[in-house]
Amino acid sequence: MPLTDRDRALLDFEAAWSRHAGAKEEAIRAEFGLSPARYYQLLGRLLETAEALAYDPMLVKRLRRIRDARESARLSRAAAAQ
Repeated sequence: MPLTDRDRALLDFEAAWSRHAGAKEEAIRAEFGLSPARYYQLLGRLLETAEALAYDPMLVKRLRRIRDARESARLSRAAAAQ
């Protein structure tokens, strides 16, 4: 299934975010009319698609690494707490 315009816009926004100043949450609301939680849900699903990987491989791989590292840290904290 090809990427939609919104899919490409999400990826482009995420790729360009480091070059922008200000609060990301506000920019998400202004740009997409979405809550930050919904934005990250959509982005997370998008990162699992081959189409997103083909569109911007470096970005998708970087975001996957960040996501995976955060998940590992959460699991480590949960295991330590038990």
